[in-house]
Amino acid sequence: MLDIRFIRDNADRVQEAAAQKGYKVNIKELLESDESRRELQQKADELRTRRNEISSRMKGGVPAPELIEEGKKLKTELAEIEDHLRVVDETYIDLLKKVPNMPADDVPVGASEDENVVAKVVGEPTVFDFTPKNHAEIAEAKGWLDKERASKVAGSRFAYVMGSMVKLELAIEQFVIDTLTDEEKIKQIAAGAGLSVNTKPFVPVLPPLMIKTEAYDQMDRLEPRDDRYKIEGEELWLQGSAEHVLGSMHSGEIFNETDLPIRYLGFATSFRKEAGTYGKDMEGIIRMHQFDKLEMESFALASDSMNEHLLFVAIQEYLLAALKLPYRVLQKCTADIGKPNARGVDMEVWLPGQAKYRETHTADYMTDYQSRRLQTRVRKDGDLQLVHTNDATAFALGRAMVAIIENYQTADGDVIVPEVLRAYMGNREII
Repeated sequence: MLDIRFIRDNADRVQEAAAQKGYKVNIKELLESDESRRELQQKADELRTRRNEISSRMKGGVPAPELIEEGKKLKTELAEIEDHLRVVDETYIDLLKKVPNMPADDVPVGASEDENVVAKVVGEPTVFDFTPKNHAEIAEAKGWLDKERASKVAGSRFAYVMGSMVKLELAIEQFVIDTLTDEEKIKQIAAGAGLSVNTKPFVPVLPPLMIKTEAYDQMDRLEPRDDRYKIEGEELWLQGSAEHVLGSMHSGEIFNETDLPIRYLGFATSFRKEAGTYGKDMEGIIRMHQFDKLEMESFALASDSMNEHLLFVAIQEYLLAALKLPYRVLQKCTADIGKPNARGVDMEVWLPGQAKYRETHTADYMTDYQSRRLQTRVRKDGDLQLVHTNDATAFALGRAMVAIIENYQTADGDVIVPEVLRAYMGNREII
């Protein structure tokens, strides 16, 4: 959530920013609710103070009848105000939760993803002397992908991934883990991006694959609920990405300043209904209900958080460059960065089988929007401050394999293994 004090002082800016992000909020109504809540809270506090005074005077002897009567009246009045306050507070919290995070100053204003800005293009689109196939054609011919049997067992948008494609996924995972747990690599990446940051490596994590409703809501990732899988009869959901269960793991905790940054690399099999995508990307493994993903998450001081975001972007570029995949970097516009985000960057890799760039990575900069509700804080200079959170894709494994298969295909329908992955695949050069 945003700080209500910031909203009070910047009501017009917040209203405008929400509109730019595509969210309908009523800041005037929120502030009126906030004013009512504060007035009721003040009245309740005054009544409690008076009750305490009367209680103190009634000790040690026979209380005067007028004190007893006043005490009863105060009790009744306080109960009525507290009931009213609960209703007003619920309205206030509901309105406050609807207000999106403020976009950073350099986020382009746009009404849809079509207005995202291409910030950089790296490498030329892969060109072959034959007509390239898409990844599904190659994988199915090789026996690496079986969606027909998966549909029989689990329904559409599921797949059996088999054979060398499994080995390829595991190779990518191990390459990324080895890279991000190596402090020398982090130093190299930070230096290459011109960033002066702490080079602490990432801690690999296998998190829970389920998340409670309250924690999901605190992360502001529960919506849209139509895209989430809920466990019937329980306040539990299948997480939609590892950062949902990584960002919430320190809720209610207080770090020491020397603890930060804390960086996690989480691997999770994630689940999304892909609601609203009926008929799209039905071939292959682009848009699945179940997918494997390596996700970066960090907790940092407010003063370091933007550089942390830029480090995550630099890591994404390093990983794509290591695989020698042609890609472009997009700075997302206001309408596309998402409700809790202050800034967002996407990476898109060229897929020759589709003759287009497709998203493979995203990097989200949240400031203290999530930590305010999670109450994840840091003790700095004797004061408690909210931490800042960042998350970013290391690799969505399915899309990484799609990119490799399509860019490294041969005329014979084989796939050349990227050099950086060969050591993880028994030094095989082709599959």
